Amino acid sequence: MPKRTDIKSILIIGAGPIVIGQACEFDYSGTQACRALRAEGYRIILVNSNPATIMTDPAMADATYVEPVTAEYVTKVIEKEKPDAILPTMGGQTALNVALELAEQGVLEKHKVELIGADRKAIAKAEDRQLFREAMDRIGLESPASYVINDLPTAIDALEKVGLPAIIRPSFTLGGTGGGIAYNRQEFEQIVLGGIDASPVGEVLVEESVLGWKEYEMEVVRDCKDNAIIICAIENVDPMGVHTGDSITVAPAQTLTDKEYQIMRDASIAVLREIGVETGGSNVQFALNPADGRMTVIEMNPRVSRSSALASKATGFPIAKVAALLAVGYTLDELTNEITGVTPASFEPTLDYVVTKIPRFAFEKFPGSESVLSTSMKSVGEAMAIGRNFAESFQKALRSLETGLDGFSSPGIKNLGQGDDRNILMAALAIPTPERILAVAEALRFGLSVDEIHQVSKIDPWFLEQFEQIIHAEQLLVEGGFPANPDDLQTIKSLGFSDARIANLCNLTEEEVRRRRQGCDIRPAFRRIDTCAAEFPAATPYMYSSYETSGHFADACEAAPSTSRKIVILGGGPNRIGQGIEFDYCCCHAAMALSADGFETIMINCNPETVSTDYDTSDRLYFDPLTFEDVLEIIEREQSKGDVVGVIVQFGGQTPLKLAEGLEDAGIPILGTSPDMIDLAEDRERFKDMLERINLRQPQNGIARSRLEAITIANEIGYPLVIRPSYVLGGRAMEIVRDEDHLNRYVDEAVVVSGSSPVLLDSYLDHAVEIDVDAISDGTHVEVAGIMEHIEEAGIHSGDSACALPPFSLSEDMIQELTHQTIELARALEVRGLMNVQFAIKQIDGVDEVFILEVNPRASRTIPFVAKAIGRPLPAIAASVMAGANLKDRYTSPGKLNHIAVKEAVLPFARFPQTDTILGPEMRSTGEVMGIGRSFEAAFLKSQQGAGNKLPEGGCVFLSVRDADKTELLETAQLLSQAGFRLIATGGTRSFLTSRGIAVDHVNKVLEGRPHIVDHIKNGDVQLVINTTEGAQALADSFSIRRSTVHMKVPYFTTIRSALIAARAILTQRDQGVEVCPLQQYV
Repeated sequence: MPKRTDIKSILIIGAGPIVIGQACEFDYSGTQACRALRAEGYRIILVNSNPATIMTDPAMADATYVEPVTAEYVTKVIEKEKPDAILPTMGGQTALNVALELAEQGVLEKHKVELIGADRKAIAKAEDRQLFREAMDRIGLESPASYVINDLPTAIDALEKVGLPAIIRPSFTLGGTGGGIAYNRQEFEQIVLGGIDASPVGEVLVEESVLGWKEYEMEVVRDCKDNAIIICAIENVDPMGVHTGDSITVAPAQTLTDKEYQIMRDASIAVLREIGVETGGSNVQFALNPADGRMTVIEMNPRVSRSSALASKATGFPIAKVAALLAVGYTLDELTNEITGVTPASFEPTLDYVVTKIPRFAFEKFPGSESVLSTSMKSVGEAMAIGRNFAESFQKALRSLETGLDGFSSPGIKNLGQGDDRNILMAALAIPTPERILAVAEALRFGLSVDEIHQVSKIDPWFLEQFEQIIHAEQLLVEGGFPANPDDLQTIKSLGFSDARIANLCNLTEEEVRRRRQGCDIRPAFRRIDTCAAEFPAATPYMYSSYETSGHFADACEAAPSTSRKIVILGGGPNRIGQGIEFDYCCCHAAMALSADGFETIMINCNPETVSTDYDTSDRLYFDPLTFEDVLEIIEREQSKGDVVGVIVQFGGQTPLKLAEGLEDAGIPILGTSPDMIDLAEDRERFKDMLERINLRQPQNGIARSRLEAITIANEIGYPLVIRPSYVLGGRAMEIVRDEDHLNRYVDEAVVVSGSSPVLLDSYLDHAVEIDVDAISDGTHVEVAGIMEHIEEAGIHSGDSACALPPFSLSEDMIQELTHQTIELARALEVRGLMNVQFAIKQIDGVDEVFILEVNPRASRTIPFVAKAIGRPLPAIAASVMAGANLKDRYTSPGKLNHIAVKEAVLPFARFPQTDTILGPEMRSTGEVMGIGRSFEAAFLKSQQGAGNKLPEGGCVFLSVRDADKTELLETAQLLSQAGFRLIATGGTRSFLTSRGIAVDHVNKVLEGRPHIVDHIKNGDVQLVINTTEGAQALADSFSIRRSTVHMKVPYFTTIRSALIAARAILTQRDQGVEVCPLQQYV
């Protein structure tokens, strides 16, 4: 049937900030939906608080609201825009929950807004555990024995029936938040109470254990005429018990019999019909008992999901785009498959290759947290690889992770080689951790059988046999050296062995292996993703490399490079803390701008969640690892025809920068700032010399290469100090060191992290204001695009700090000085493209002094935020400039802004309950939000609400600050008291405030007896916490306060500056309220 004409405008709800369980796959799906529906003539209204997304670019929607994704703010947008329909299936769990809340509050009915894609009844049926189980019973599908409960006594009754271990799954939560596996009664009670608290409806499912069963996912698309197709079946290598987002997954499913597949296919379509998902994509999860074939339905998502993005990239079928068009009335047979250009969308994809996804974790960022995997998701990103067989796909995925693996490497298991190796390996296999898959390799090397490993790990024997094949090939290389026969080398390469891995096993250099391999004429063939196993030719150049060829360079190669002028853009690889969606945003803009400039753009990346790996973002896409070997082979293939003008390494974070020098040495032109100048800025020693040459100041510092040198320099500078390694992103291994004992414990780790490079010890500038500046240069002309003032003081990583643009407290003279120093730095570094500078301003003897903390001559994570705030596509302009355009022709200054934007970080501490939430120079945030308004207070308020820190309008405030902050606390306390808040404080803070006429009640510290402050927080009696500390003991004493505020979702401020801003924002909210306004009207 044709599209609906009774609706003219559609509101799309975005997913908000990147959090664990909900990452940039929803930017990919939301961007597809916006483009598809706008192309059909609908007016698109978008709500999303994440400035780092492509979907929030002003050109993507007719009205873009960068506002908190909450029912309160979406209601304001509905009142203003009067949309005909809402599409809630593109924004993950966040969008579904908001849509349901709007329906329950009567907002949709009041404004006559229709839910399309999934209606209220379908969302509730899929997300409410009790309703879902009843629905499965009605259609005769088995689900694990389970009981929906709302309190602990009922949970105990349920436990008697299901037994231990038991699975606890909260309703309406994201990525398994609040859930887990209980192996004993104490764990059970703890997880149940946490799950009830995490669920927005206070409900959890207590479920029988299906641990060790095989897990599968079916990606299903259905239209309004009940046509349904399976996009692909995904199999989890890890058995049930590990969240699918933390599992290694493979497509197509490898160990299902045809009969099992057909049963699962029919069941998943029946699930969509029963739940009532009339149109769009859904994900249905199954567990299969390998012992007897019993199959149960675990859950379904009535929306596009993380797995949908993976399935889209694995097959080339754009699930989100198709789902959006089906939601407005099209049927599958009316839509064309864009990959082939000749088949309809009703044609089920067929794969003649294997896709492997491996998650990436960041446990090293969260000291005290256990790296054990369970039903609550912990991974922060993922890499995907494509090969002609499982082994090739798997080893490519391992090296795509960028965790130091060049293949199926040894994990370095603790205590291995000290006598009891068998039991040590068995223990490593029994516990699901990110390293368990490497322990499997070590167990096979040790001689454990496939059956023994299966019995302990429950990983299917088929996968273990594939791993055994890799280890067997590895042993041939170790024992026989580099293969003398080219056919043997071809076989090794077809199993996914990288040149670096072969070099490692044969005691050669990677360069020598490459020379010998190419001497044998063994090069990868590039295959196209065509959705139809070569039944029809692929019109879209979406490619992957493979060595499963007859051994000749051109045989079976489908790359077909053009004769155009080309520019290669290197992406950022898997998301991680410190390198995320912001860099993908820059890569996408670069591709779009350079295509418009007449270049053929070639994207290389391996992240399935991103917009950059969409087949139509660039002219040509290579879905391959970002290693020197893989990238060089692609570039050399492209150089065989046409002109590769150069490679852009500036936009993908640290990942491509690591390849820049090697590519330049191989004769590949690098566009933009030279690798030597990028190295100068990264190398702490060379950078220090440059600053001295141009007469700019750093904090007092020294460079150390050993413990003794570090101690000597520290004594000269004085404590506290900041230790900074070279060549790291996200402040990895940076720390504030307060005494010599701390330095002794720490310096070894910092030196290891930076390899042979030195570390810099800086004087720590306490009570300093930190500033971020983003600039753009064409090598001659420099423009300062944005000056951001941090709300947190210097010493907290810029990625974790809130910041405002334009600055809210700097004088015009200071802004001019920062501009001058930025221009000087850009010229000294011969920047061509983007540059970020971090300054600290500290008052010394009554004078504001400027210090340079660091310079990054590349795209920074603040670029998307600045671009949105000033209304200029900075990465696009920078890409054109790097390719030769004149900056004055491309950039116009936005002039004085009539609004202010605030960026706030989103932190994942709820996922890591053992970790202290105190912030420092090592980055921990997973994402960001933007608040925008006509006043600083309004923008700050929105940034807090967007990040999930809802500032209270009344209630009780707890105050406890160090002596140095007491005088500055006075204004904050007065404002909150005048606003009607009840103030409570510990002894010293209370005495100070009451002596100055402010009414404050006393509360015990944790060490002073009960009830103490943590009791009050846990009882829900405290709505806001202001707590500043100094010194290791004070930090340790206040740990329980910080953790309880995370658990109870109480806003918590650790600096007087941020507390005062929060107090003013609360008054603004109470006295003036907040307005919503589309981005297009601000910029």
